[in-house]
Amino acid sequence: MKYLTVKELPEDQRPYEKCEKYGPTVLTDSELLAIIIKAGYEDLRVTDLASKILNLKGDRFGINILNHLTMEELTKIRGIGKVKALQLLVVAEISKRMAEDVRREGISFANADQIAGFYMERMRHLEREETMVLYLDSKMKLISDTVLFTGAVAFSLMEPREILRDALIKDAVYFVVLHNHPSGDPAPSETDRQVTARLKEAAGFVGLKFRDHIIIGDNKFVSFKAEGLL
Repeated sequence: MKYLTVKELPEDQRPYEKCEKYGPTVLTDSELLAIIIKAGYEDLRVTDLASKILNLKGDRFGINILNHLTMEELTKIRGIGKVKALQLLVVAEISKRMAEDVRREGISFANADQIAGFYMERMRHLEREETMVLYLDSKMKLISDTVLFTGAVAFSLMEPREILRDALIKDAVYFVVLHNHPSGDPAPSETDRQVTARLKEAAGFVGLKFRDHIIIGDNKFVSFKAEGLL
């Protein structure tokens, strides 16, 4: 079985050489992917394999399709095994985190609207509940954000000490809890209210300030602070 590599392309079509000579900005989306994929499959050139990935769901995503593909979808493509699929998913995640870092610099973490807006796309499509904690300094600047729990059961059984311990280790003054409702409806459940009450009480004992609990739905959210529930 013959795998067509980048080096077997005509010299003027080789992404490596173009990138080295002119820089990565001149490369097409398929050429950028070809450098990562490295080899095609049988008689399929590597750049054609890259184009196949880019058009897997039509042409509406472009290079951003990498943020919408799963391991299963990628490995169904002939020529894409687990290693290549993982490499592509990792590249997408790196790109996503770089973009988030830039956007994060302009966010006021004292503002529930801005917090929810920043994390909305990241959390609203999740199929399971995910609980994230934002640790803030005395000026409400973000120290770090951490996913602590996955699953509704894990959230309901959450012990405040896990969040408070991390907050103290990170020298945080404030913290914000976010979690999503896969149903798309951000209305707080009784469990949400009970967990919030436990956290508020425990935070007070150690001198930490529970700034807000934000529930992410489908393009909508609920802020416990704004609703007078915290």
